[in-house]
Amino acid sequence: MAFNWFRRPNNESADTPETQNQKETPAVEATETATTGPDTADLLAFAKAAYKNIQEKQQIEPESSVAVEENPVTEEIGETEAEAETAPIEVDENIVEITEDVVSELETANLSFLERAAAERKAKQEKLIASAIETEIPETPTTPTETEVEIPELVFDDGFKWSAKVLAAQGRKAEDISLEEITWLKKLRQGLDKTRRNILNQLKAIVGQGPLNQAAVNEIESLLLQADVGVEATDYIIAALQKKILTEVTPPEQAIAYLKEILRGMLDAPLQNPDKPSFAPEKDQLTIWLITGVNGAGKTTTIGKISHLAQKSGYKCLIGAADTFRAAAVEQVKVWGNRSGVEVIANPGKNTDPAAVVFDAIAAAQSRETELLLIDTAGRLQNKKNLMDELGKIRKIIDKKAPNARVESLLVLDSTLGQNGLRQAEVFSQAAQLSGVVLTKLDGTGKGGVAIAVVQQLGLPIRFIGAGEGIEDLRPFSSYEFVEALLSG
Repeated sequence: MAFNWFRRPNNESADTPETQNQKETPAVEATETATTGPDTADLLAFAKAAYKNIQEKQQIEPESSVAVEENPVTEEIGETEAEAETAPIEVDENIVEITEDVVSELETANLSFLERAAAERKAKQEKLIASAIETEIPETPTTPTETEVEIPELVFDDGFKWSAKVLAAQGRKAEDISLEEITWLKKLRQGLDKTRRNILNQLKAIVGQGPLNQAAVNEIESLLLQADVGVEATDYIIAALQKKILTEVTPPEQAIAYLKEILRGMLDAPLQNPDKPSFAPEKDQLTIWLITGVNGAGKTTTIGKISHLAQKSGYKCLIGAADTFRAAAVEQVKVWGNRSGVEVIANPGKNTDPAAVVFDAIAAAQSRETELLLIDTAGRLQNKKNLMDELGKIRKIIDKKAPNARVESLLVLDSTLGQNGLRQAEVFSQAAQLSGVVLTKLDGTGKGGVAIAVVQQLGLPIRFIGAGEGIEDLRPFSSYEFVEALLSG
């Protein structure tokens, strides 16, 4: 059954998008659980139970696939053996003729010619051996089965235990945890390793000196600025910490837990509007995601990864290749479409109107009853007015052609740019009516704090986060998981 990444279950198991009562995982949850969670022994037992459950699932799936394929293979082998037993032994006529000639010569030869006859016979035998065709027993071709599909390695290591702990803190049951979630959390933690080393080691050194005081708060302020959290977000965090130290004495371990709580609250702030509809695509309803950003941010790659994720989550997906400015952009998105098994709507001509491609893509999505349409747009700098105007034109086409569709406009932001990417986001937000951000390349930077800066300064929620180059290395954003990966040792 498909695991729906867009609607990850909270306190109940739900595997398919058809389940209408699934609740979207809140971006922040288990705040109290994080501070008053189960002890180490309980967490270890939880991790072992989850590990055992995943192992049993992996064993059941290969066994079922082998059982299905067992009979056909057995029959084929039986037929091959029967053919081999009943096949007549063929004798080469040339060999028989040569042997008869040799015998007749020996019978008629005089005794003085025996040595010569023996030499001739030996030469003919060697000739026959050299020219003989070696018959090989044909090997029965093996049909690839599901057991040959590469399965992520399951190792009960520190990464597994940490991932299980994070899921347990969010109210998940051991029997509901999937290998996909464990694998992703490991990747997220590994991707944020550079940022975590820069922040956590210094943070522990600061708060480890004793109860939180003004001097420690000043050092934390400098640390946050170095991590590209941004001035506005840093001021907010420092103000909260100063308020904390004025009201009560905060031990080191509680100081880090309180900082996590502040960060989660900041990352969740744009999602607190109760009137805003759910971000996740709905079944039997068209949802359109317009993907924007500058050149090199990873827009096309992000579309490929999201389409792959949508397919795995059980949605009917389609891609519109509206990036008609960049050379080979359409071919690139087609490659990603093939990898993810998603059809790509493109115009065969060169330098065609992107709005026309969007028009055709919407028409195709409506005729195919598509649930998620991803539109790739040309990379553009925020100071290129004509290209920014093109985004507005595309948005008008969407509003006219699909008035009842749920539309999201996502900005793909390169995390390695840090604060330099904020100016891009500000301008794009005006032209494309942005509703969210996709952060990419977090594994290649030590300044993952830019996620907090984007939310604080622009008021935009982070929708997806990328922590690697693989097709599986992009997932919906969870503030709880992000903060834990950022500040947990």
